[in-house]
Amino acid sequence: MKGRNTVGLLETTTAQIVPQDASWRTTARGRLEQLTMPYWALGRLMDLAEDLAGITRSMQPPVTRRVIVTMASDHGVAAEGVSQYPQEVTAQMVHNFAQGGAGINALAQVGRARLVVVDMGVLGDLSPLVRAGKILSRRMGPGTRNIAHGPAMEREEAVRCLEAGIMIAQELGPSVDLFGTGDMGIGNTTPSSAIAAVFSGRPAIEVTGRGTGIDEARLGWKSSIVQQALDLNRPDPADGLDVLAKVGGFEIGGIAGLILGAAAQRKPVIVDGFISTAGALIAHALAPGAADYMIAAHRSAERGHRLMLDYLGKHPLLDLDLRLGEGTGAALAMPLIEAAARLLSEVSTFAEAAVSEAAP
Repeated sequence: MKGRNTVGLLETTTAQIVPQDASWRTTARGRLEQLTMPYWALGRLMDLAEDLAGITRSMQPPVTRRVIVTMASDHGVAAEGVSQYPQEVTAQMVHNFAQGGAGINALAQVGRARLVVVDMGVLGDLSPLVRAGKILSRRMGPGTRNIAHGPAMEREEAVRCLEAGIMIAQELGPSVDLFGTGDMGIGNTTPSSAIAAVFSGRPAIEVTGRGTGIDEARLGWKSSIVQQALDLNRPDPADGLDVLAKVGGFEIGGIAGLILGAAAQRKPVIVDGFISTAGALIAHALAPGAADYMIAAHRSAERGHRLMLDYLGKHPLLDLDLRLGEGTGAALAMPLIEAAARLLSEVSTFAEAAVSEAAP
């Protein structure tokens, strides 16, 4: 990445994003309707298979080469006491990822996915992990500024973190069929709640959840901080860059960029939970067509997540009361993606199997 010219990369990438291919969707639906089972008997798995055909332009959607990109960053708003954990946990958890001891390490194996961890702006020195090849560095700085007192970042910084995510998608793309998103950052449900409020048009109290498990009193305080950030910064929902710069996070921007980069390559990207969906909202604001390439992994236990998914028109594959982040939901969804692909490519039609169809 060092020395690479990124002028215009965001604009170039968004211009490359086109809708799913309708002809491939039609072909896939025609086959799925003739499979040796009652009509659409596997329900939303068949919907997913049709999506995969439209995304990949293939009746044999490639999904075997998988990566989960977990973006990490700190947030100035953590100083307001919005989290159950101290800010140094962000760096500590990145070390845990590198050592293979976190939830995402275990579940990435379930999803048969490679894990790539990216320092987008962690408060702490992670250079030994970078030198050892354990993580990537696309560092914007030592965390964002406190959104309760002003913008999270400059607009130019917002562009840079989006383009960093795009470049990671480009660099990984030749060896990846299926992307998954993940996050790490103490305090990051606070900017994510602000982003949810901006795009849903709902007040902070309706979209702010417990994050790391805060009690009722701290939840009320956290909600007030989110509302304060919105009232002070006044992000424009018609301008995704403005929203990211004013109330976002470096890792949220990186996730948004990764989604845009995947969509430009016409590859599916599994959006994890609450923070990843905040990134998806930013990506959608910049390129609405990117939503065609997003697959919602699960519905988070976070209060505002349902509103975010509704805004994007996404139906999550799983609903397990998850609220960890890291990419864990994306990892759990990956076997379902494979199941849908296999349904399209491996199940016989009535004609192929010489099985009698239903009586008219």
